[in-house]
Amino acid sequence: MAILKIARLGNPVLVKKTNEISNLSDTDLKKIVYDMSQTMLDADGIGLAAPQVHLSHRMFIYINPEIDKDDQDDKINISVFINPIIEKISDETEDNWEGCLSIPGMSGLVRRYKRIKYSAIDLNGKQIVGEAQDLHARIIQHEFDHLNGILYTSRLANKNAFGYSEEIEKFWKRNNDEKSK
Repeated sequence: MAILKIARLGNPVLVKKTNEISNLSDTDLKKIVYDMSQTMLDADGIGLAAPQVHLSHRMFIYINPEIDKDDQDDKINISVFINPIIEKISDETEDNWEGCLSIPGMSGLVRRYKRIKYSAIDLNGKQIVGEAQDLHARIIQHEFDHLNGILYTSRLANKNAFGYSEEIEKFWKRNNDEKSK
């Protein structure tokens, strides 16, 4: 097991577009995915893209929020997307708070498509096709953006809705909860 170093905001690797993986056997992808998984879990993340660990591979991993952990006997089910493609299903968007392992301790209010469809390849070269909505769609879009050198800070719904997570909890989220009552 290896915990990989996570690139942080300011590192040029985070703003570069990644390269497609043309031959699954050229790289030890199983070891990379295992190390990325350990790194993501160690950092309490729910997703991690290859550029975040200094790799230019067009791939990411994430924990699917739609899979019930109770059904998995405490096993964590991590999805692997290689060379993913995503498309919006409709123009409907939703603003919600996001964080990122490459921008630790910070949060931003980000606008994302509510429903998407995706296709990718898994570790065995099998085609994965599906649809996602809400949090599941948000996670996939966030990680997919990393593959194109895009950080969530460029997708803020309000340029002022970005800051330290503690402050966001105190002032932004509390005010929004009180307004909705």
